[in-house]
Amino acid sequence: MKFCLAAVDEGFIMQPHPVVSRDEWLIKRRELLTREKEAIHLRDAINAERQALPWVRVDAQYVFDTPDGKKTLAELFDGRSQLVVYHFMLGPGWEAGCPGCSFLSDHLGGMLPHLNHHDVTLVAVSRAPMEAIAAYKIRMGWHFLWVSSFGTTFNHDYRVSFSPEELASGAVDYNYTATPSAEAHDELPGMSAFYKDEAGNVFHTYSTYARGLEDMVGTLLLLDRAPLGRNETGPMSWVRRHDEYDDAPKAHACHAS
Repeated sequence: MKFCLAAVDEGFIMQPHPVVSRDEWLIKRRELLTREKEAIHLRDAINAERQALPWVRVDAQYVFDTPDGKKTLAELFDGRSQLVVYHFMLGPGWEAGCPGCSFLSDHLGGMLPHLNHHDVTLVAVSRAPMEAIAAYKIRMGWHFLWVSSFGTTFNHDYRVSFSPEELASGAVDYNYTATPSAEAHDELPGMSAFYKDEAGNVFHTYSTYARGLEDMVGTLLLLDRAPLGRNETGPMSWVRRHDEYDDAPKAHACHAS
């Protein structure tokens, strides 16, 4: 039995792997397939539990700044019954959006026609003013709807924006737990889902945060199947905005950080 040599790449060390015959490899692969099927069945069960969650009626009258003027939460559905909101980390005064949120958002464009034809509207929401959102959106080359919640309590109510007082308290209520302020920020990422019935009533059905967002990032799921996996020292430690990699074209809009 031979072993691959350990290799060092950008500070990461690839552990040696046994090199075996195809027959030996198939035995191990079939063992892993059993575990993968268990994970798929568990995911199906969790999805069923997610769909069975109770709903909360949204009575607050949120009004957002959009490229087409002021719109309420109900109007963001754009004629559909389901709305998925990505809480994008771009706060007032920020020069650029969060690299991790930008990485995730690179995956959204291709989803839009499929979501729209399945009665789902997707929109990103940030507290930054609309002018800053529009500039960063041009820089990134994105085409999904992105609106501003500036001046509303929307981000705070859905636990993705935190006041200086909250952060000074030592912990914030993020991801359904008390998160130490040292691990938090004034803006954090998340995803929330809403339903609107025929009478126009809006209901909050689901929210997820932190690593609960990873299933929206196809690149991560593909890397999990690549030889070196995610090859990182911490969650997404290697990620950059797509125009900031060494061989990327220079940013073509203002507000680059």
